[in-house]
Amino acid sequence: MSRILLTPFERALVVEGPHATLDEHLKAFGITARRLDKVPDEDALIAALQQDEAHVLFKRSRVPVTRRVLEACPSLYAVQLCCIGDDSVDKAAAADHGVMVFNDPASNARSVVELAMGHMIALSRRLYETNTESHDNAWHKNNRARFEVYGKVLGIVGLGNIGRQVARAASSLGMTIRFWDNRPVAQEVGQEMGWESASSLESLFRGADIVTVHTSARDAWGNENENFLDEVLGQLGADRPEPCPRIFLNLARGNLHTSDALIEAVGSNAIRRAAVDVYPSEPAPGQGWTNPYQSEPRIVCTPHIGAATQEAQPRIARRVARTLGRFSQMGHMRDCVFGPRSTLSVADVRPGNAVLAVAHSTSRGTKKAVSDAIYEAEASTLGSAHRDFAAGIAYDLSVIDHPLSQQEIEHLVARADELAGEAGAIRSVRQMVVPTDGWSGR
Repeated sequence: MSRILLTPFERALVVEGPHATLDEHLKAFGITARRLDKVPDEDALIAALQQDEAHVLFKRSRVPVTRRVLEACPSLYAVQLCCIGDDSVDKAAAADHGVMVFNDPASNARSVVELAMGHMIALSRRLYETNTESHDNAWHKNNRARFEVYGKVLGIVGLGNIGRQVARAASSLGMTIRFWDNRPVAQEVGQEMGWESASSLESLFRGADIVTVHTSARDAWGNENENFLDEVLGQLGADRPEPCPRIFLNLARGNLHTSDALIEAVGSNAIRRAAVDVYPSEPAPGQGWTNPYQSEPRIVCTPHIGAATQEAQPRIARRVARTLGRFSQMGHMRDCVFGPRSTLSVADVRPGNAVLAVAHSTSRGTKKAVSDAIYEAEASTLGSAHRDFAAGIAYDLSVIDHPLSQQEIEHLVARADELAGEAGAIRSVRQMVVPTDGWSGR
């Protein structure tokens, strides 16, 4: 059954503790947020969403949004991730139900970049172990396995927003940048910046002194990146002259390599030192944890704190509130995980206009049903935008001179099913009327 909402969003559920200022930002868009003190399991999440009839779920990276959650919560229209990673949401199920999923690819970048640069320098100079030795009253003043980063080759896996910022920071320290990214646009951008695109992961690892990973759990085509680094970890720096730092950093995703593969590479001295901030299995807050690297002191471990700074969390709260606020009030879309880097909006929306936002299948005939419904309601289209996504969902945004009635929208849904020859061709419909006094928080 299609989801139909004839108002902007009014209620949000917030889990996993995004910054407290999020709630006030949402109020400016007319959205009341309720927070759960404990991280919910699937049953608790469903119960809370159903109790509130929440229109939006705000979360970080831990709580899974499964097909069962989406099917059980028909009032839900959007999931806003207060982080970059989107692998905690069943995106295929979200697309099937017309639930749009958004992330924040920008706000925590600086914090992650600084952590990466700090690890590079600290590991190159052996600062972590030297600190421990000095606190044990040992005085080991020597240059053994201590390196400058100047002049070294940095290999970057994934040239997204964070990868590019790491490259720029490392370039300013005199490092040579090589990268691997299988997206043509990323390759073009990197080469325009004067960085060398490696022909393969193996080539990148073999030709680098230091490798840092900034890629997603899945590639741009939805293929899993699980353990795809296992075969190349042992080749880091193989083609570099000695002495060579051979340092590896993973501040991105815990599933990109197994812990055994990294331990083996460090144990064989193929990687001399490493730092990880992410793990194959991470605990919920308050739960116990066993560090898979506890037996290897040359692997420096931090508890997923890449974005955990005083500056990043308020930035994330501001950005995600604005992303969802504008989506709620105007249908404007940015940071949608179905189409990364894409934006979709309609300009010059005036008081009294109606905004019709329709999420539908990509089957032939569904877009025509939207246009037919507007025409049959004797409404005039003042502006429109449309985007098909690879997830099998399309988003249609129309500004019309007066709103459609509930009956007219239901006819739109039925007509789309008829034209497309499939039930549920229209996944969700939202209609917002622009008030004469405008919207606050825009």
